[in-house]
Amino acid sequence: MKQLVTLAVLLFSVLSVNAQHQQKKVIRDGDFEMKQYYFVMLTKGARRAEITDTAKINELQRGHMANIDKLAQQGKIVVAGPFGDDGNWRGIFIFNCETEMEVKQLLNTDPAIAAGRLAYEIHPWWTAKNCLFK
Repeated sequence: MKQLVTLAVLLFSVLSVNAQHQQKKVIRDGDFEMKQYYFVMLTKGARRAEITDTAKINELQRGHMANIDKLAQQGKIVVAGPFGDDGNWRGIFIFNCETEMEVKQLLNTDPAIAAGRLAYEIHPWWTAKNCLFK
């Protein structure tokens, strides 16, 4: 219970700090620590309906998966996965990067994003260290 209260207080303080302090990537309170990651929502891209050739779709998917693997091996992507339905939301990434600009640069190395089959939204995201990630 104490950890939940501490988490709530820390999260509230993260959300209420001014822009100068929002540059912090880690917040500590005793043994409790929160770290900022970047949550990326992958969505259907603007050119998705135009790309209908199965061979091209398969090529983009292979490149997409290879890019995820490369970024995971580099420690940049810590979570990746698709959604199980056919909605506009296609999947998520959680990036362990210093800046949003770095995330954008890495996203633009994805062939499916570059082709317009996928698009994305980026959101700073906080979690307690050792809650899910080391």
